Amino acid sequence: MNKIGLIIQREYLTRVRKKSFIVMTIIGPILMAALMIVPIWMAMNDEDEANILVIDDSFLFNERMTDTENIHFFFPEVGVGLDSAKSQMVASDDFDAVLYIHKNIMSSPSGIQLIYDKQPGINVIRYIENTIENDIEKFKLAKSGINQATIEAAKTNVRLVTTKLDEIGEESKSNTELSMIVGMFSGILIYMFIFLYGVQVMRGVIEEKTSRIIEVIISSVKPFELMMGKIIGIALVGLTQFLLWIVLSTAFISGGKALVEDHFSKGSPTSIEQAMNSTEQLVPEGEEAVSAELNQEAIDEIFASINQIDFPVILFSFLFYFLGGYLIYSALFAAVGSAVDNEADSQQFMLPITAPIIFSFVMAQVVINNPESPMSFWLSMIPFTSPIIMMVRIPFGVPYWELGLSMALLVIGFIGTTWIAGRIYRTGILMYGKKISYKELWKWLRYH
Repeated sequence: MNKIGLIIQREYLTRVRKKSFIVMTIIGPILMAALMIVPIWMAMNDEDEANILVIDDSFLFNERMTDTENIHFFFPEVGVGLDSAKSQMVASDDFDAVLYIHKNIMSSPSGIQLIYDKQPGINVIRYIENTIENDIEKFKLAKSGINQATIEAAKTNVRLVTTKLDEIGEESKSNTELSMIVGMFSGILIYMFIFLYGVQVMRGVIEEKTSRIIEVIISSVKPFELMMGKIIGIALVGLTQFLLWIVLSTAFISGGKALVEDHFSKGSPTSIEQAMNSTEQLVPEGEEAVSAELNQEAIDEIFASINQIDFPVILFSFLFYFLGGYLIYSALFAAVGSAVDNEADSQQFMLPITAPIIFSFVMAQVVINNPESPMSFWLSMIPFTSPIIMMVRIPFGVPYWELGLSMALLVIGFIGTTWIAGRIYRTGILMYGKKISYKELWKWLRYH
């Protein structure tokens, strides 16, 4: 055991001291935080300034185009035509675009033109389209004798509230979309870490074998001890990096959240707020309070669903399945590394090893749609697929006996896989210059 400890220490310290480890430990959380914060920040600051000159030959929209914080409409004197408006836009910097509405707009709404010398933002275009659409609908309803208030009163929002009933009859709020996000995110991380660190084990074995340093090491330790020390040492490297990612990501996301909240506290207008303000004009006063109440209920339900997710169980399960899945696959990667002389020769043996984990990643998208199906159950029990599939299922609620059985089978799978990998490793680690086939590997498994 002391020799295994020394090997673990060597593998661990050699990798955590590398510049690549330090750089990725810092860049990883920054990228994760950026994926969450940057889109929000860009949406908040995407405030398109636009001054638009409106030429309305239908005389239906004069003074009906409502300004927003950043979009302003100007209506010239009667008699100003399209050509004159375009010349005015080109000759001065007062206007960014000319909006031309033809006289047959009610029968042919597709002929509207937006002529510009500077590309308007997508928010500007959508706002103009929505405003004209709403006004045309109002004109048509009024022409048919239908009151707009009647139409608005008939609109109904249906929101399905999901409640989970456990085995003892207790109820808890749930949110399927939130569970899907947590499950898929956990599965993707497991998939990424297993591949990343499993391949590191294989490359480390190939490097030591081709440099012949393995002959010196093997004179002092048993092959199985060397393999286990390398696997566990790299596992601790991955665990260290993962924990640092959690701490740093939390810090970066908290800092980004503070910037976002500070932006809102200063009352900065956003494109989202503008869209809400523009749509509020179409909602009757009596409906505004109801809409606000429904929105508040939806927010309360989301927070209630978040509180119902057992994050301690998810975190513990993630660490267990990360280590279990990594140990299974890294043992196989180590066996492949010991059987070949270079990484190019390893490709013929990689497909049988990587196929189960790739299959489980693909099937995770099917499992997430029906986490209680028999297929989902069995895939979460098989050791080669359970690390990803069970992590996808856990946020939806998995009975503890299923979780315990899956973990026990994963441990048994690791022991069996390590035994097989060890028998290949002890022979292949000193084998040079020979092309290995599956038949040869089978012989190595039967050697005594």
